[in-house]
Amino acid sequence: MRPASILYFCVGLLALLSETRVQAEDPYRYYTWTVTYGTRTVLDKPQTVILINGQFPGPNIECVTNDNIIVNVTNKLNEPFLITWNGIKQRRTVWQDGVLGTNCPIPPGTSWTYKFQAKDQIGTYNYFPSTTMHRAAGGFGGFNIASRSVIAIPYPIPVAEFTLLVSDWYKAGHQALEKDLDQGKTLPVPDALLINGLSKRASFTGEKGKTYKFRISNVGISTSINFRIQGHTLTLVEVEGAHTIQEKYESLDVHVGQSVAVLVTLKSAVKDYYIVASSRFTKPILTTTAILRYAGSNTPPSLPLPIAPTYHVHWSMKQARTIRLNLTANAARPNPQGSFHYGTIKVDKTFVFANTAEKINGKLRYAVNGRSYVDPSTPLKLADWYNIPGVFSLDSMKTTPVNTPAVLGASVVGTLLHDFVEIVFQNNENTIQSWHLSGTSFYVVGYGDNVWNSTMRKRYNLLDAVSRHTVQVYPTAWTAIFVSLDNKGMWNLRSAIWPRRYLGQQLYIRVWNDERSLFTEADPPPNTLFCGLAKRP
Repeated sequence: MRPASILYFCVGLLALLSETRVQAEDPYRYYTWTVTYGTRTVLDKPQTVILINGQFPGPNIECVTNDNIIVNVTNKLNEPFLITWNGIKQRRTVWQDGVLGTNCPIPPGTSWTYKFQAKDQIGTYNYFPSTTMHRAAGGFGGFNIASRSVIAIPYPIPVAEFTLLVSDWYKAGHQALEKDLDQGKTLPVPDALLINGLSKRASFTGEKGKTYKFRISNVGISTSINFRIQGHTLTLVEVEGAHTIQEKYESLDVHVGQSVAVLVTLKSAVKDYYIVASSRFTKPILTTTAILRYAGSNTPPSLPLPIAPTYHVHWSMKQARTIRLNLTANAARPNPQGSFHYGTIKVDKTFVFANTAEKINGKLRYAVNGRSYVDPSTPLKLADWYNIPGVFSLDSMKTTPVNTPAVLGASVVGTLLHDFVEIVFQNNENTIQSWHLSGTSFYVVGYGDNVWNSTMRKRYNLLDAVSRHTVQVYPTAWTAIFVSLDNKGMWNLRSAIWPRRYLGQQLYIRVWNDERSLFTEADPPPNTLFCGLAKRP
């Protein structure tokens, strides 16, 4: 071959490879959101809520595994604001997690753009405000990630999907709730439950004989719920990105911050049926309804509502143990979920985190192992990256329970990248807890009563425990999880019960190695916001 021909051949090959690379890049989805206050009649009277593009709740994000998500947020509130993406792992992009330990808030009257990828995830998630008590005013929405067409799902494809956001709700505004908490008061039981921002009128229509997927998220601030549909069974198929064994349930408990997906086949008579969500472990019990309408129905739903558990703790714990991982189903990648044998991996570290309610400086605070978290003015991640002293001390809190009075501070626990960690949540209080870990998912290996000790490991499920990002801890009980810390960053471990998080029941886990590599962690993005002691370099 002549030199000129070789040159043309090489140029052509490079062009072909370049074109292939461009075409193979994962799709981009662009969103432009404006966050404002607005007035909505929620509980029979006008009330100030947080709107996104004029919507309450906000718009859902619908995407596919590995899609790139670009969300430009304009903050037209009168105070700083952030959105966190509940359950999105932020692979290599801790800068986009949207909590005050990793991000400076978006100032009023300005815009900021989130850029992240739904990397190697499928499933049902949601987003909500992470600043102050904004979550109690709205600003939340669904975040659904569909499987790529080349990856089979382990159940028949439903004809349609419905997203249901169940939230508790107060007649008092979020600023009034903040004021009460700041004064050391506990919040009362919420006034009501909502489904998609409505107390009664939400409705969903399907055809007899067909199967639908219901994606259900508890986006409330404090209340566990029980979900059921009159005259229909729920086939659980997915929990926070994990395909489950397809058990059938008459009703399901969904705790604060959790999401599930169920299949419902419309096999009953052509009429309307109640969709019901009721509170768990509260007095009084709160109940809200929506409507499942069969196409062609002229018959309204009839009472009584389907019966549900109320305060039955062991009923809920027993049900939780039945939710197990489908070991043969493919996840976001074409390999079985059971290919990661978590039960055979040596544990590198064990953390036991006990929550407490205590008074500090005469006011109610919540603490973990004797430390009640306070956000420093400089985000922890910025301080860590730019070596800014005086913001936090690594390993500033104990990793086992203490008997000393709680103190205020920024709580950070140090780990190494790829550590395999056992975390036990010890709850000695008489109220249910809910814990969320950002940046990864974990295996829920055990629930138990009273105080955990090492002999409890004999009870662990080391084969098919479900993988999720938020787990409940029952009153005077414990929950144990295994987690592979394979995502470098500064990750929020928090109470999903927002008044408790607001008053200090949270901490951060620093997942670290000394290598600066784009393969493990992206550099701060060009649009990084700076605040506190962090200045733009």
